[in-house]
Amino acid sequence: MPEADTPATRAPSPAAEDLLAAWTALLRRCGAATDPAPAGRELLRRWSEPQRRYHTVDHLRAVLGHVDALAEHADDPDAVRLAAWFHDAVYRPDRSENEERSAALAVRALDGCGLPAARVAEVARLVRLTVTHRPEPGDRDGEVLCDADLAVLGGDPAAYAAYAAAVREEYAFVPEPDFRAGRAAVLRQLLALPALYRTTTAHGRFDAPARANLAAELARLAGPAEPGEPARPTGPGAPDGTG
Repeated sequence: MPEADTPATRAPSPAAEDLLAAWTALLRRCGAATDPAPAGRELLRRWSEPQRRYHTVDHLRAVLGHVDALAEHADDPDAVRLAAWFHDAVYRPDRSENEERSAALAVRALDGCGLPAARVAEVARLVRLTVTHRPEPGDRDGEVLCDADLAVLGGDPAAYAAYAAAVREEYAFVPEPDFRAGRAAVLRQLLALPALYRTTTAHGRFDAPARANLAAELARLAGPAEPGEPARPTGPGAPDGTG
């Protein structure tokens, strides 16, 4: 399951043991033919990689919690939970193929655990969907995963500010003007969407605060750079601006 270019990882925190237990129960519920714990530990190591600031174990935990809250809207909630585990499992902010590599990792890991091929394919499809966060109408599982992943946009202003700051830290190699331009473009695209959230539950809870948060950040990005925001060395990545 490990990849040669995976950055050095920290061991998962003991506080993540509840996540490992949840992973193990999920895989057994889905028909795993082998012990799922080693794959779960490897996933938690990936989510603990040192280059992560927002896309961490805390993000994984939050997305899984939102999937649970939205589970009634899904056709296969456990497939969505599996996709949540893998959706940012491969994460290098200086690369653009993270979702595809995460989907490939899901196929290898879940095949290795002996899950049915149809469910493995569905999980990989859902992971790839997080490139755009735009599920097709009627894609109930896709709607739940995307709403759970974007729920951070609808947090209270302090939580949103912490999220935005963590994303900036992940892209510390991008010069400030370039980051502002790329991030602002993403925020405008999000604000132009007729619906940020597809499930009725997420739309009712998150849409209005998310739009307020996005508009406030866009206004800040359009203003002068704050003290302590020097230009940084450039790199090939660009801020994706979502989750």
